[in-house]
Amino acid sequence: MADALDQKALDTLFFEARTHNAWRQKDVPDDLLRRLVEVMKWAPTSANSSPARLVFVKSAAAKARLKPLLSPGNDEKTMQAPVCVIIGEDVEFHEKLPFLFPHADARSWFAGNKPKIEATAFRNATLQGAYLMLAARALGLDVGPMSGFDMEGVDKEFFAGTTYRSNFLCNLGYGDPKGLFPRSPRFAFDDMAKIV
Repeated sequence: MADALDQKALDTLFFEARTHNAWRQKDVPDDLLRRLVEVMKWAPTSANSSPARLVFVKSAAAKARLKPLLSPGNDEKTMQAPVCVIIGEDVEFHEKLPFLFPHADARSWFAGNKPKIEATAFRNATLQGAYLMLAARALGLDVGPMSGFDMEGVDKEFFAGTTYRSNFLCNLGYGDPKGLFPRSPRFAFDDMAKIV
């Protein structure tokens, strides 16, 4: 069993971390994005399915393709962010299970069962997107997740010719605290959980 993280680490990941809407103009190097994926990919998914597929939208040309697909309010902050990652999911993830889960015939658990494939892809890619945000914070980046965008348009623009579809977006970079809203409340334990 690993030792518990210290308070500083918990503050970095949760207590002092914020969703950013404004960004300092500081580059996020490609090597850091590669490191980010290397960290997040080790977190658990069902049958090691690993359905998340990522597109790091960083260049001006790529941002110009993304901008018209963003909802009002998400467009300008995304153009300001150094990077916007499209978190997608592969709806044929099960075809990779002989490699990813070699000790059982996990592919057969999904083959021909579209509802199970879609639910598993969505659930686990969403998990991987959350892992990506925690990994980003652990590596010194700030995050700004969002779901206000034209999913069909993003799929056509960035995932055409693949078995991938978009799930959500997340801006990455170094946040400008001037753009933070006051911290919103959270539920108390008894309002959201019980021990049985």
